[in-house]
Amino acid sequence: MPYLAGEAGVVTIDGTVVVELITFLLMLAVLARYVYPEIVKVAEARQRAIAEQLKQAETARAEAEAHLKEAEAKLADARRSAQSVIDAAGKSAEQLRQELRTKAEEEAKRAVENARKQIEAERDQAIRSVRAEVADLVVTATEKVIGETLDGPKHRQLIERSIKEVASGDGRGRQGGS
Repeated sequence: MPYLAGEAGVVTIDGTVVVELITFLLMLAVLARYVYPEIVKVAEARQRAIAEQLKQAETARAEAEAHLKEAEAKLADARRSAQSVIDAAGKSAEQLRQELRTKAEEEAKRAVENARKQIEAERDQAIRSVRAEVADLVVTATEKVIGETLDGPKHRQLIERSIKEVASGDGRGRQGGS
Protein backbone atom coordinates (compact mmCIF):
# COMPACT_ATOMS: atom_id res chain seq x y z
CA MET A 1 0.00 0.00 0.00
CA PRO A 2 2.76 2.30 -0.70
CA TYR A 3 0.89 4.11 -3.37
CA LEU A 4 -1.56 5.40 -0.74
CA ALA A 5 1.08 6.64 1.52
CA GLY A 6 1.86 10.25 1.32
CA GLU A 7 3.10 12.91 3.45
CA ALA A 8 1.08 15.87 4.35
CA GLY A 9 3.17 17.63 6.83
CA VAL A 10 2.87 16.54 10.41
CA VAL A 11 0.23 13.94 9.63
CA THR A 12 1.23 10.93 7.65
CA ILE A 13 -1.42 9.32 5.54
CA ASP A 14 -1.08 5.59 5.33
CA GLY A 15 -3.35 2.50 5.40
CA THR A 16 -4.48 3.00 8.97
CA VAL A 17 -6.23 6.19 8.07
CA VAL A 18 -8.50 4.30 5.72
CA VAL A 19 -9.30 1.73 8.39
CA GLU A 20 -9.90 4.49 10.88
CA LEU A 21 -12.14 6.26 8.40
CA ILE A 22 -14.15 3.12 7.74
CA THR A 23 -14.37 2.43 11.47
CA PHE A 24 -15.49 5.98 12.05
CA LEU A 25 -18.20 5.73 9.40
CA LEU A 26 -19.41 2.38 10.76
CA MET A 27 -19.48 3.81 14.26
CA LEU A 28 -21.37 6.82 12.98
CA ALA A 29 -23.88 4.56 11.18
CA VAL A 30 -24.41 2.45 14.34
CA LEU A 31 -24.79 5.56 16.46
CA ALA A 32 -27.19 7.14 13.93
CA ARG A 33 -29.22 3.95 13.64
CA TYR A 34 -29.44 2.83 17.26
CA VAL A 35 -28.10 5.37 19.73
CA TYR A 36 -29.20 8.69 18.22
CA PRO A 37 -32.93 7.71 18.06
CA GLU A 38 -32.78 6.70 21.73
CA ILE A 39 -31.12 10.00 22.66
CA VAL A 40 -33.76 11.87 20.64
CA LYS A 41 -36.54 9.89 22.37
CA VAL A 42 -35.09 10.67 25.80
CA ALA A 43 -34.61 14.32 24.88
CA GLU A 44 -38.16 14.57 23.49
CA ALA A 45 -39.54 12.82 26.56
CA ARG A 46 -37.59 15.22 28.75
CA GLN A 47 -38.87 18.13 26.67
CA ARG A 48 -42.46 16.85 26.98
CA ALA A 49 -42.00 16.39 30.75
CA ILE A 50 -40.64 19.92 31.09
CA ALA A 51 -43.51 21.28 28.95
CA GLU A 52 -46.00 19.36 31.10
CA GLN A 53 -44.38 20.69 34.28
CA LEU A 54 -44.48 24.23 32.85
CA LYS A 55 -48.14 23.73 31.96
CA GLN A 56 -48.87 22.42 35.47
CA ALA A 57 -46.92 25.30 36.98
CA GLU A 58 -48.92 27.78 34.86
CA THR A 59 -52.17 26.09 35.89
CA ALA A 60 -51.08 26.15 39.54
CA ARG A 61 -50.12 29.82 39.20
CA ALA A 62 -53.49 30.64 37.62
CA GLU A 63 -55.27 28.72 40.40
CA ALA A 64 -53.18 30.50 43.02
CA GLU A 65 -54.04 33.86 41.47
CA ALA A 66 -57.73 32.88 41.40
CA HIS A 67 -57.53 31.80 45.06
CA LEU A 68 -55.72 35.03 45.90
CA LYS A 69 -58.39 37.11 44.17
CA GLU A 70 -61.09 35.08 45.90
CA ALA A 71 -59.37 35.54 49.27
CA GLU A 72 -58.98 39.27 48.63
CA ALA A 73 -62.67 39.49 47.69
CA LYS A 74 -63.62 37.59 50.86
CA LEU A 75 -61.35 39.83 52.90
CA ALA A 76 -62.89 42.94 51.36
CA ASP A 77 -66.36 41.52 52.00
CA ALA A 78 -65.41 40.72 55.59
CA ARG A 79 -64.08 44.25 56.02
CA ARG A 80 -67.31 45.68 54.61
CA SER A 81 -69.33 43.43 56.90
CA ALA A 82 -67.20 44.41 59.87
CA GLN A 83 -67.55 48.08 58.99
CA SER A 84 -71.33 47.73 58.63
CA VAL A 85 -71.45 45.97 62.01
CA ILE A 86 -69.36 48.75 63.53
CA ASP A 87 -71.59 51.38 61.91
CA ALA A 88 -74.73 49.58 63.08
CA ALA A 89 -73.30 49.29 66.60
CA GLY A 90 -72.46 53.00 66.57
CA LYS A 91 -75.95 53.88 65.38
CA SER A 92 -77.47 51.53 67.93
CA ALA A 93 -75.34 53.01 70.69
CA GLU A 94 -76.30 56.54 69.62
CA GLN A 95 -79.96 55.57 69.46
CA LEU A 96 -79.72 53.91 72.90
CA ARG A 97 -77.97 57.01 74.24
CA GLN A 98 -80.76 59.20 72.84
CA GLU A 99 -83.44 56.91 74.28
CA LEU A 100 -81.76 56.90 77.68
CA ARG A 101 -81.39 60.68 77.57
CA THR A 102 -85.05 61.06 76.61
CA LYS A 103 -86.14 58.66 79.36
CA ALA A 104 -83.97 60.48 81.89
CA GLU A 105 -85.44 63.83 80.84
CA GLU A 106 -88.97 62.44 81.06
CA GLU A 107 -88.21 60.90 84.46
CA ALA A 108 -86.78 64.22 85.65
CA LYS A 109 -89.88 66.05 84.38
CA ARG A 110 -92.12 63.54 86.14
CA ALA A 111 -90.10 63.88 89.34
CA VAL A 112 -90.30 67.70 89.16
CA GLU A 113 -94.04 67.52 88.41
CA ASN A 114 -94.62 65.08 91.26
CA ALA A 115 -92.59 67.27 93.61
CA ARG A 116 -94.54 70.34 92.47
CA LYS A 117 -97.84 68.54 93.02
CA GLN A 118 -96.70 67.32 96.41
CA ILE A 119 -95.56 70.81 97.40
CA GLU A 120 -98.86 72.24 96.20
CA ALA A 121 -100.80 69.58 98.10
CA GLU A 122 -98.74 70.23 101.24
CA ARG A 123 -99.25 73.99 100.81
CA ASP A 124 -103.00 73.50 100.44
CA GLN A 125 -102.95 71.24 103.50
CA ALA A 126 -100.96 73.88 105.40
CA ILE A 127 -103.43 76.58 104.33
CA ARG A 128 -106.36 74.42 105.46
CA SER A 129 -104.56 73.70 108.71
CA VAL A 130 -103.79 77.38 109.26
CA ARG A 131 -107.41 78.30 108.47
CA ALA A 132 -108.64 75.70 110.94
CA GLU A 133 -106.19 77.03 113.54
CA VAL A 134 -107.25 80.60 112.82
CA ALA A 135 -110.89 79.58 113.06
CA ASP A 136 -110.26 77.92 116.42
CA LEU A 137 -108.32 80.95 117.64
CA VAL A 138 -111.05 83.31 116.44
CA VAL A 139 -113.69 81.24 118.19
CA THR A 140 -111.66 81.14 121.36
CA ALA A 141 -110.94 84.87 121.21
CA THR A 142 -114.54 85.66 120.45
CA GLU A 143 -115.72 83.53 123.33
CA LYS A 144 -113.39 85.37 125.63
CA VAL A 145 -114.41 88.77 124.32
CA ILE A 146 -118.11 88.07 124.22
CA GLY A 147 -118.09 85.81 127.16
CA GLU A 148 -120.48 83.28 125.79
CA THR A 149 -120.43 80.36 123.44
CA LEU A 150 -121.92 80.90 120.03
CA ASP A 151 -124.38 78.52 118.54
CA GLY A 152 -123.53 76.60 115.29
CA PRO A 153 -124.81 79.04 112.62
CA LYS A 154 -123.41 82.14 114.35
CA HIS A 155 -120.19 80.34 114.99
CA ARG A 156 -119.87 79.34 111.32
CA GLN A 157 -120.72 82.86 110.11
CA LEU A 158 -118.12 84.40 112.42
CA ILE A 159 -115.43 81.94 111.27
CA GLU A 160 -116.08 82.58 107.59
CA ARG A 161 -115.95 86.35 108.08
CA SER A 162 -112.70 86.11 110.05
CA ILE A 163 -111.08 83.86 107.43
CA LYS A 164 -112.03 86.30 104.68
CA GLU A 165 -110.50 89.17 106.63
CA VAL A 166 -107.29 87.24 107.28
CA ALA A 167 -107.10 86.10 103.66
CA SER A 168 -107.53 89.67 102.41
CA GLY A 169 -104.69 90.86 104.64
CA ASP A 170 -106.91 93.15 106.62
CA GLY A 171 -106.86 91.79 110.16
CA ARG A 172 -108.84 94.75 111.57
CA GLY A 173 -112.19 93.73 110.17
CA ARG A 174 -114.98 96.10 109.10
CA GLN A 175 -115.97 97.35 112.50
CA GLY A 176 -112.81 98.59 114.17
CA GLY A 177 -110.88 100.19 111.28
CA SER A 178 -113.08 103.08 110.13
